[in-house]
Amino acid sequence: MHHVVFSSFHTFNDALISHGLSPKVALLFDRNTHRLFSQHIFQIFHRANIAHSSFVVPASESAKSLRTAERLYGEFIKNGIDRATALVAVGGGVVGDLGGFLAASYLRGIPLVHVPTTLLAMVDSAIGGKVAVNHSLGKNMIGFFYPPNFTFIDVDFLSTLPKRDVYSGLAEAFKYALIQDAPFFHHLESHFEPIISLDRTDIERVVARSVKNKLRIVKKDFKETLGLRALLNFGHTFAHALETLSNYKAFRHGEAVLIGMLCASALSKNLGLLDHDSFTRIAHFAKRFPLSPSLLKRHFFDVAESDLESAMQRDKKTKHGTIHFVLLRRIGEAFLCQEKISSRNIHRAILEAKQILT
Repeated sequence: MHHVVFSSFHTFNDALISHGLSPKVALLFDRNTHRLFSQHIFQIFHRANIAHSSFVVPASESAKSLRTAERLYGEFIKNGIDRATALVAVGGGVVGDLGGFLAASYLRGIPLVHVPTTLLAMVDSAIGGKVAVNHSLGKNMIGFFYPPNFTFIDVDFLSTLPKRDVYSGLAEAFKYALIQDAPFFHHLESHFEPIISLDRTDIERVVARSVKNKLRIVKKDFKETLGLRALLNFGHTFAHALETLSNYKAFRHGEAVLIGMLCASALSKNLGLLDHDSFTRIAHFAKRFPLSPSLLKRHFFDVAESDLESAMQRDKKTKHGTIHFVLLRRIGEAFLCQEKISSRNIHRAILEAKQILT
């Protein structure tokens, strides 16, 4: 269902051929990935005789809109993009989501290839087949389940990534360890420095293990009908509230998820599910991520627990006023809690996370 190719980008044409696609592509970049990678990609395509046109969108969440999609539909039509043309989305989560939305809807569906260039996209957003654009009333409200023909991962793209974004991507890898892969957590603890330094062997291992973990869940519950895929939202209920209250302008997504996972772990401990030693281990690992003290103060420490809870009430996973949290029974085992959790316990968990990160 979801094919992932790990290789040097020089072999991209081989991947097209092996997946039955013609050497004709429409490249979608954001302004950053266009500046950093377009010439390299164009040279490879020229040598491989891959016909290509390219399209560029702003490097911000605002690009994920129906307005941007409408503009690009027009450009696709003018450029003769047809059903034999694969849309190749080169970038992080914004380009991947927008590119996937365009591929799913244009001409009722054209081939889609993800080329993630951030660690977060490699381990998470380019895997799993969920694509969407935003609406003024909510993030990712309009979209599809649309798996790519394949995702092409070349870790060399990470060489230009700011260190802050490496940490952000690693937070999503940490999530897989907590929800279903305890040995992976031990690996992340013991190899933290070489991973952050982007040692090729270590970072490839982290990406491959993360992809394997996500696909294990996605293949069983592609359209989120069984409740399994909800486990991938561990920490995200708190994280989305943090992002909403800061208008998505303060934290990187992985930073918000890291804080959210600490809150969810504290909640799990306080409800008598997660043992204290495991929580201490999680907290110690979270503190190794260098979050900005000023950002933390303004957008987490100074935010009232009741305001965070109110923002969580608007989460897509809230039903009939009950916030459904993903919680931990132990490191490596998560579950979706169907019971209503008191405001007191929610506030206590947030306060504990604040104290740990202070």
